[in-house]
Amino acid sequence: MTFQFKIQIKNITKPPVWRRLLIADSATFERFHEVIQAAFGWEDYHMFQFSRTGYGSDEIIGIVDEEEDDDFFMAYTKLDASKVKLSEIFQFVGQKYIYIYDFGDDWTHQITLEAILDDTILNPELLAGKGACPPEDCGGVWGYANLKDILSDNKHPEYKEMKKWLGLKPKQEWDPNFFDLEKQQIAVRQS
Repeated sequence: MTFQFKIQIKNITKPPVWRRLLIADSATFERFHEVIQAAFGWEDYHMFQFSRTGYGSDEIIGIVDEEEDDDFFMAYTKLDASKVKLSEIFQFVGQKYIYIYDFGDDWTHQITLEAILDDTILNPELLAGKGACPPEDCGGVWGYANLKDILSDNKHPEYKEMKKWLGLKPKQEWDPNFFDLEKQQIAVRQS
């Protein structure tokens, strides 16, 4: 079986940032994480977790480190992302789940299972998307909104500094609407 998911970063609008992809139901959550990273253009610098409701869930799926302090995890069960398969969690069309990337910036992604297809694909596929992936370490949703405001006004006192921080050339602009589907499809294929 193959799952079709729509994954959207919560609380980002104008434009929203989302990706639609196909992945085998037998894939692990660790593999799903890798595919999401490639589809969005994240750089996989930070920790992640999956859960039903985000922070405060009674069960999370993430990287299990045997050396972690057990007292920290007493409030919930942590399942190993390298062992739990998508089919163990996703059961019906319309089901939602949360993926959080970077516990500092807290990029919370709403995952929606849009379709369950009878065929099984060997490799994940990116079908569509919208919006530029926010830059790593820009301060989360609010930092990204501030960055977009600064970059939309070339007279803003931080305009040049932010362009430099992003590595943009003098005549190059940040376009929050820009999404290179073909480039991200290649990244997903190579993930």
